[in-house]
Amino acid sequence: MGKTLYLECYSGISGDMTVAALLDLGADRKVLETALGSLKVSGFRTEITRVKKSGLDTCDFAVILDEAHENHDHDMEYLHGHSRHSHEETHGHHGPEHSHEGGHPHGEGHHGRHEHRGMKEIREIILSSAMTEKAKTIALTVFEILAKAEAKAHGVPVEQVHFHEVGAVDSIVDIAAAAVCLDNLDIAEVIVPELREGTGSVRCQHGVLPVPVPAVANIAEQNGLRLKITEVEGELVTPTGAAIAAAVRTSDQLPENFVIEKIGLGAGKRQYDCPGFLRAMLIRTENVSGRTEQDEIYRLETDIDDCSGETMGLAAEKLFRSGAREVHYTPIYMKKNRPAYELTVICRAEDIRQMEKIIFEETTTIGIRRIAMERTILKRKTENIRTPLGSAAVKICTLPDGRTVCYPEYESAAAIAADNGISYQEAYRQIQNSWDRER
Repeated sequence: MGKTLYLECYSGISGDMTVAALLDLGADRKVLETALGSLKVSGFRTEITRVKKSGLDTCDFAVILDEAHENHDHDMEYLHGHSRHSHEETHGHHGPEHSHEGGHPHGEGHHGRHEHRGMKEIREIILSSAMTEKAKTIALTVFEILAKAEAKAHGVPVEQVHFHEVGAVDSIVDIAAAAVCLDNLDIAEVIVPELREGTGSVRCQHGVLPVPVPAVANIAEQNGLRLKITEVEGELVTPTGAAIAAAVRTSDQLPENFVIEKIGLGAGKRQYDCPGFLRAMLIRTENVSGRTEQDEIYRLETDIDDCSGETMGLAAEKLFRSGAREVHYTPIYMKKNRPAYELTVICRAEDIRQMEKIIFEETTTIGIRRIAMERTILKRKTENIRTPLGSAAVKICTLPDGRTVCYPEYESAAAIAADNGISYQEAYRQIQNSWDRER
């Protein structure tokens, strides 16, 4: 069934921090070196060492670039938008392209800036490597998430995005390395409750931008990642780190009780007013059946007789974006035969206040009923599988008797149907058939 990984992003998350934490958990270094050596990318070497962070022994994964690809991204004042003149005098150029990484930038410096890569080039690099099929899928999913976020930021189609940042050598290596380590550790489920982010601004190729940078904000919005803004000045969450979390996360809810099997600490490169490492834990839940889990969920209800359908639709969209597990509204008749809606929202206990705030602000209700409910849920995980029609996201659920079933995600099936000129039902069926063949 694979292992469960918990990523505690107290000091944010970046690509190199993720790789280091996974190596500290026991990912095979030789397997990683072989995979990275097969990438059709030059100008780098990797180094794995032990460093101290907040007095703790942590693993450090570094991608060391040759002179032609070096970014010189070590000047914290410059990175945060200050002392530009002194930095240029020191390094003799107009500054590095912004590293959204915890130590290496995504741009390739003054020599490598012309080596822009789009998704076509990225796919060729990943697919032609010696990585396993699962590792390739993880890596490509990360890049697709990044491409979508960059496309939105710059207002261009995904296939027109040129990765002046994530196309850089060090970022390709970080993403490929993270995918290889996740696969090598046999990670099946990944729990990411929240990403803690800093404040202030950082310098990038497009100028000085606020934290979180647009790519991180877009990834959080598009993938439902929960950000917690801290008082730390600086960029704690990088686009690569956010994209990795979004690509592999299967849950944002820790089990009520669990056993920690192993802990890995991955060091960041920059110095901020926080511990500066990513803590990763392999955990195990104790369950009698081993197939299902028990938890508590809340049902919020309210009856509304003076709102339009458009108003209800907008409220539902906002509730979903804010973490509601389910939202629906049902036509009903109230006193004096007035037509109305019964709005129902399913959410977790920690989301009740936000859900009620949205309901009160977006509808005309003046009261909300609240009901705590116990539920039994199947073990599940989200995967990206390759089909003859393209990559598809699916949810794999384990039934109480141990059988597994595949449910294609709506967005993936709808996109495949549109791209291939077939019906949604046909796309759904072909995705399931592809999963059946791969088992």
